[in-house]
Amino acid sequence: MFSTKFKKITLLCGDLFVFYFSLYLTLLIRYGEASRFWTKHFFPFSIIFFLWIIVFYIIDLYNLFLRAKNFHFYSLLSKAFAINLVIGIAFFYFLPNLGISPKRILFIYIIISFILIITWRKIFFHFFSSKIALNKILFIGYNKQVKELITKIVQAPQLGYSAVLINNRNIDEKIIKKIKIINYTDNIKLSKIIKENKIQTIVNALNDNNKNITNQFYNILNLKINFLSLTEFYEEITGKIPINIINEIWFLENLKEGEKNFYEFSKRIFDIIFSLIGLLLTIPFLPIIALLIKIDSPGPIFFQQIRTGKNNKNFWAIKFRTMIKDAEKNGAQWAKENDPRITKLGKFFRKTRIDELPQLLNVLRGEMSFIGPRPERPEFIATLEKHIPFYKQRLIVKPGLTGWAQVNFPYGSSIEDSLEKMQYDLFYIKNRSFALDTSIILKTINTILRGGGR
Repeated sequence: MFSTKFKKITLLCGDLFVFYFSLYLTLLIRYGEASRFWTKHFFPFSIIFFLWIIVFYIIDLYNLFLRAKNFHFYSLLSKAFAINLVIGIAFFYFLPNLGISPKRILFIYIIISFILIITWRKIFFHFFSSKIALNKILFIGYNKQVKELITKIVQAPQLGYSAVLINNRNIDEKIIKKIKIINYTDNIKLSKIIKENKIQTIVNALNDNNKNITNQFYNILNLKINFLSLTEFYEEITGKIPINIINEIWFLENLKEGEKNFYEFSKRIFDIIFSLIGLLLTIPFLPIIALLIKIDSPGPIFFQQIRTGKNNKNFWAIKFRTMIKDAEKNGAQWAKENDPRITKLGKFFRKTRIDELPQLLNVLRGEMSFIGPRPERPEFIATLEKHIPFYKQRLIVKPGLTGWAQVNFPYGSSIEDSLEKMQYDLFYIKNRSFALDTSIILKTINTILRGGGR
């Protein structure tokens, strides 16, 4: 079974190979040979390639749901190469002492690498959606999470999965009917189904008390089948934890907080250093920002509000004001899309996250971190914990200026939205690491550049 992580690493390694191979071809075309000029160009271009990979990630070109055959893909790729060309030109302009001035080479290179990247991406997605690499999944049982997974598998064949469903209920959804469905009976034989459909992985969504199925699992171990819980597979495909099907035992088995001590210590050092740098860079612009807020609407420059942090401790979060004065005179309420209380300047501040710059002070004081779940208001927490299982478990880590939920889901304004974001928060809490934090930072840059702030 090729995991999502393996596919992304393969895609990245392939991109790097294309970058270096394109450089070799460019030198060959420009000079008639490549070996004599390779060493001189290798190091400076390696620095550029590193920056280009970051641009690819920010632009979202490592999203496996992005098919290498639609307009959106070509649009993103063109945008990435335009940015990369500017980076290349700026790099060699500001560092002229590298011994090379590859003006023609850079333009020839961009054309060659653009063509080869498209070719490589098409090969990659064709291979992983072909029968050779296709992972045939057998879902046993049907619920909301299985429906979501099957929908993604059907709509995104480039993920490299095909699905068969053993069903114990009637299904009317058209997209589910596009896969093979086997009706569940007490006499069902898993071994026969596995052999006939060449199943490689089983995802069990039935109740654990179903002894007929459980006993058969032991009898088919010799078939070398991968067994995954619905929670595991759902997490791998969606980047979320399915909160409605986990229990207290899941938290005990998966949230290994004792192993996070070094990570938490290092993250705190990072928070202190970069919040200080951020505050020092912000101070010179404070008079301008204050003047703009005052001109835009009457009221204070800063907005303070009680938020709930780690271990259920409340603190005063501070932001630049983005709403009209007395915006909550009728009581606490969620901000919503096109909220009339948000000022004209406030809309811009929210989209660019400028309003959150004062929260660097909260980060410096240790009340928040750069990365973590969104800090929620105690009034809303009291309501949400009545409707969302384990809601307070998101408070075992510090809230953040940005986070996995913030970059994967738009600003929530309802209990349903909060439940969806909670699933992303749990994924972060379970998997938080330097690698995931780096991914979130890059995705946040993408969100800001798109004007996708809340």
